[in-house]
Amino acid sequence: MAAPSNVGICDQPAGEAELLARLDQAIAEYRLIPGALIPLLQVAQGLFGYLPERALKRICAGLGKSYSEVAGVVSFYSFFSTTPRGRHTVRVCLGTACYVRGGKRVLESFKHTLGVDVGQTTSNRKFTLEVARCLGACGIAPACLVDAAVHQSIKPSNVPAILQKYE
Repeated sequence: MAAPSNVGICDQPAGEAELLARLDQAIAEYRLIPGALIPLLQVAQGLFGYLPERALKRICAGLGKSYSEVAGVVSFYSFFSTTPRGRHTVRVCLGTACYVRGGKRVLESFKHTLGVDVGQTTSNRKFTLEVARCLGACGIAPACLVDAAVHQSIKPSNVPAILQKYE
């Protein structure tokens, strides 16, 4: 089952009641399938853009699992988020090579330009800023990822132009 979109008829955002109804439908479809928790969490995150507590409680009730069990799975996997995320995720590498070549200054430039700290999302929900410990791009340091795109040899002054590509 593909993760449903959170867009309704005529590309209008779906309301919370509709999103919860879609989640209930997915729970009904997955309920008896062994290992359904992670796929249901993926569906919920696809619907809401993150995993709100009300969705987690719905999944718990639907699968007969405790909240602590479900929350433990959510906190273990980095691709799950319990806070709203931006449309684009910026990951600035602070591995050794990137750090030595100015990664910290690049991160500060992203923080300043976006107006958020690490782990936060811009108020317009366009960008979420994160730190990566190593992107495996040491030869092109300092580097960052915006979604799946690698940006290399970044200078702090390049940050606004990088972000402009995703506006």
